Amino acid sequence: MNNQLIDSQGRHFPYLRLSITDMCNYSCQYCLPDGYQCDTRKDYLSITEIHHLITAFAALGTWKIRLTGGEPTLRRDLTDIIKTIKSIPGIRQIAMTTNGYKLKQRVSGWVDAGLTHLNASVDTLDPRLFNSLTGHDRLTEILEGIDHALTLPLKKIKLNAVLLKKVNSHLFREYARLLKNKKLSMRFIELMQTGDNYEYFKKYHVSAQVLKNFLLSEGWSEKLKDIGSGPALEYIHPEYEGSFGVISPYSKDFCKSCNRLRVSSTGDFHLCLFGEQGYSIRHLLQHSSQQEELQSRLCQLLNKKNDKHFLHDGNTGITPHLASVGG
Repeated sequence: MNNQLIDSQGRHFPYLRLSITDMCNYSCQYCLPDGYQCDTRKDYLSITEIHHLITAFAALGTWKIRLTGGEPTLRRDLTDIIKTIKSIPGIRQIAMTTNGYKLKQRVSGWVDAGLTHLNASVDTLDPRLFNSLTGHDRLTEILEGIDHALTLPLKKIKLNAVLLKKVNSHLFREYARLLKNKKLSMRFIELMQTGDNYEYFKKYHVSAQVLKNFLLSEGWSEKLKDIGSGPALEYIHPEYEGSFGVISPYSKDFCKSCNRLRVSSTGDFHLCLFGEQGYSIRHLLQHSSQQEELQSRLCQLLNKKNDKHFLHDGNTGITPHLASVGG
């Protein structure tokens, strides 16, 4: 059996994004403007199931795990999940994307458990606008949590912002000032159309090229990609401690460097964030004796992966919003 995750285009997949819940306590305008809605109780993957899942991926060459949601910090057993993943041979990076909820109070425990990389969402540096965008007046608290995280032995801290026309697309200099003396990566993600945000997308989408143009005009230069990096571009400047990142899914050949796969919080394997379907593998996560069958199934399903997404055609697949699969 093939012992590596390689698709028909020859792309390798060392990176798994694992959603551990689809719940979120924020109501961001571009994702869950009406807040999290759920009529029935969800049965999320257990720690045992997560252990079996990550063990299989690690055996197939995956070494980077990112915990996502919804909001992953809403899982009460988050620290134990991190510890479990850290114990699995072959895993070298454990990252997490969070909205920053209780970051200052809890990040030390996550790092002690094995967290190596952290992403926190900061769509604006204006407290009032942050409140309007997310439904929470917590920007100061989140920035304090980021400052605390900078004192810990994390290998990299990234701030995420969704690029929004006339909301933050004209404020790059404010973010640059934040990066002057702080070793942060400020990553702007081009707004993507999902199943339920068409009108918002039409109003607020702007090409990530506006950020690239700004950076080049200000003396920033593109950095060579690190091992395990995906389609994101990173820009550095000799006078700044931090860096800018640009994720532009509508750019030409964006998918050629795809290196990530996804598993949902209820055990569906997704080949693409904007794919037409997920494939349930939960029945293969119940016992350690199923490892060979699980690995074989993952490799078989990978043959179904397309060479690109179809966002340019307005086809968002089955993704209703980014919290549903983990962004």
